Amino acid sequence: MALGGLDIGSTGCKVTVYDEEGNYLYRTYRDYPVSRKTGEHEVMAEDIWKGVREVLADAGSHYPDLKALGVTSFGESCVLLDEEDRPIRAVLLYTDPRGSEECRELEAALGREKLERITGVAPHSMYSLPKLMWIRKHRPEQFGRAKRILMMEDYIIYMLTGSAVIDYSLATRSMGFDIRALEWSQEVFQAAGIDSGLFSRPVRSGTPAGTVRPEMAKALGLPEGLLLVPAGHDQAAAAVGSGVFKADRAVDMAGTVECITPVFEGIPEDRRIYDGGYAIVPYVIPGNYVTYAFTFSGGALVSWFINNFAKEEKRRAKELGRSVYELLEEGMKDGPTGILVLPHFAGAGTPYMDGGSKGAVVGLTLDHSASDLYRAMMEGVTYEMMLNMERLAEAGIRPQKLRAAGGGAASAVWMQMKADMLNLPIVSLGNAEAGAAGCAMLAGVAAGVYKDLGEAARTMLKEKDTYLPRQEMHEAYQEYYEKYRRLYEASRPLV
Repeated sequence: MALGGLDIGSTGCKVTVYDEEGNYLYRTYRDYPVSRKTGEHEVMAEDIWKGVREVLADAGSHYPDLKALGVTSFGESCVLLDEEDRPIRAVLLYTDPRGSEECRELEAALGREKLERITGVAPHSMYSLPKLMWIRKHRPEQFGRAKRILMMEDYIIYMLTGSAVIDYSLATRSMGFDIRALEWSQEVFQAAGIDSGLFSRPVRSGTPAGTVRPEMAKALGLPEGLLLVPAGHDQAAAAVGSGVFKADRAVDMAGTVECITPVFEGIPEDRRIYDGGYAIVPYVIPGNYVTYAFTFSGGALVSWFINNFAKEEKRRAKELGRSVYELLEEGMKDGPTGILVLPHFAGAGTPYMDGGSKGAVVGLTLDHSASDLYRAMMEGVTYEMMLNMERLAEAGIRPQKLRAAGGGAASAVWMQMKADMLNLPIVSLGNAEAGAAGCAMLAGVAAGVYKDLGEAARTMLKEKDTYLPRQEMHEAYQEYYEKYRRLYEASRPLV
């Protein structure tokens, strides 16, 4: 018997398959084109659906005993379907600037504090409702033809099963979901001029959506009776896939984007959490919530440095049959480099939420090497996470232990650095596919393979290494962190 996770990203989708003992079996991926023009960032829903069909057919051909499939996706973006379930227009990505004016209109109608209290998110044009308000205003003919409005998770589940359900964590990315009542907020939707009845029915992550339609199973070569399960927004699914179920724990997803997702009980009363752009997201465990502390250029920044400034090291690594990461890490000195890197190379995430911010490198000397600058890139990402953890602590969110997943978790150097800088123990899971694992765990529970998420985690997750903070190193980094805290304010007026 096999369990799977379908992860739908903004540029590609993948299915990862595990057996019921939690052993990784197979992974298949397809990408699709994304259009990024000035003022327009779009993807075609038809391309996503085509990619999903291809990975499902591939996975089904290798594992005809696939029993259940969890589905996770990126957030915010919506597809409008007509009465024959055909997409009406291109999908606006969260980075698309359209909807800014509409967001201000919605904020003016209800008030910022009220919107935050209801929806758990600070008003921003990246969310679904401002984008839909823009379509209704500027493309009324298209909007008028919409019979359903779906995000990516529920779009794919609907196309496969005919059931329109969306989990709470993804619904939160609409800026129209009541995180206390756990239903669409009629007050917010009415202020936006959008009919909430066009949206899917909200359910908790892990709720069975239904089985794949017989004609779809036949067309894709999938087993009849394959169960589809909404697994949530991608970072929430990664928290599940990392076994983070206690309120004093967090997952550090060290992927292209660096994101720390802590779990906590109840909704914080401190409004400062919204000032930093932190969302309050209902979690799979009733009464628990997660938030996302992130910088857009985590692993992406490290890769950018290697591709542009470590070409000689890449060549040598290839000749030696080794990893360029290992080669660079061998030349590192333990401890702070003295270089401060502001990792805003793709804009700033939390706590600034400033798309116009740019990266900066401060403190270079002729004595520094490529290894020093490589390490400084990792330090810069981690300083940004120190800043985020400080802001979250002010709102009462203080994780005591991190679990690390994603590609960056394979670097012992970076893991020890994070433990030292954040002054927290970190357990590496050695799992680059935490989101997929979370999908498979939720699917396994829904299908009755596991009695609960605790059993699923014990079966599927393997702890690899534990990194403990070293007090002397923490104090050494703290000296530079005090300088780093002023770097954004110092550099922002210049760019």
